[in-house]
Amino acid sequence: MELDDRKKKILQAIIEEYIGTAEPVSSSTLVDNYGMTLSSATIRNEMANLEQNGYIEKPHTSAGRIPSAKGYRFYVDELLKDDNISFDEIKYIKQRLQSSANAMEELTKAATHTLSEITHYTSVAIGPKAETHTIIDIKFVLLGTRLLMAVILTDTGIVKETIIKFDSDISQLQVEKLNYVFNSKLRGKTLGEIDLPMQELIMSEMAYELKIIKPIIQEINKVVQDNYDVYLEGRDKVFNFPEFRNLETARKLLNILETKELVYDIFDGVANNDISVYIGNENEYDELKNLSIIVFKNKINDKDLGTIGIIGPTRMDYSKVISVMKYINAVLHEKWKKLDEDNNLGNGGI
Repeated sequence: MELDDRKKKILQAIIEEYIGTAEPVSSSTLVDNYGMTLSSATIRNEMANLEQNGYIEKPHTSAGRIPSAKGYRFYVDELLKDDNISFDEIKYIKQRLQSSANAMEELTKAATHTLSEITHYTSVAIGPKAETHTIIDIKFVLLGTRLLMAVILTDTGIVKETIIKFDSDISQLQVEKLNYVFNSKLRGKTLGEIDLPMQELIMSEMAYELKIIKPIIQEINKVVQDNYDVYLEGRDKVFNFPEFRNLETARKLLNILETKELVYDIFDGVANNDISVYIGNENEYDELKNLSIIVFKNKINDKDLGTIGIIGPTRMDYSKVISVMKYINAVLHEKWKKLDEDNNLGNGGI
């Protein structure tokens, strides 16, 4: 059914009133709070029509109406304003992100924290898969006669570190050879390209150092396989919403948030370049059928810098979240673009 302007106005008012109060909305509330010139009887007729077509629904214990998933979807797609952000919030976001470290990991954490602070929802961020990172520099540092630290700098500003133990002594001369060979073969390649042929090539260059090369390759591969960088902010904020006052409902959400692999799969699976909204049953996982997710992929020059999102009740302030998220995305993009132009990403050593 095509909604006329009057139905749109009533639906928008119902949704925004319910988001603010968590109470079913009556026709008299719309007359009193939204300055509508229509009579209560006319509004009731329009509400009945909206209910009949699935945009709102009536809880069993109330005469008022609440939005359905279909109503929220129409609101997000057709009615929502994405400029619901104050000057003070803009100033705060810019200050927090511009003063953050240039490393992607720290900047992502700052963005996630800021998003949760302003919206009062639980925010989630996942880093890009380690295998997609391009190697900028590898540095081996001798910590003892049988102990070596490997430091890998990637194009996203992330530094991966690992400690390798050996069964026999290694010398500083061998370490210098390692630095030369690994950088000459791996610099400019992704972590995912450290495959068997590449390992064999490096081993052929240092055949007499086989006892040293094997444990190094094994430890680097462990770093590559660590694909679950997940950051959570505002986990306890779920208890602020009446939807989660039921301890069993709250426990289910907290169990989701505490399962790192599940959170990664959820957010990595739904993210694209634009801000995306998934409401209730639109979510793939059964655990999310009563929740909404708003998410965006942080990208620059086709480089995946991770994913940032919000998880919360379907009665979410979509306008506020999307407005704040849109601005955070813009600031992140501006910061990384400038860093890229200044050659702070993609060049240099450790």
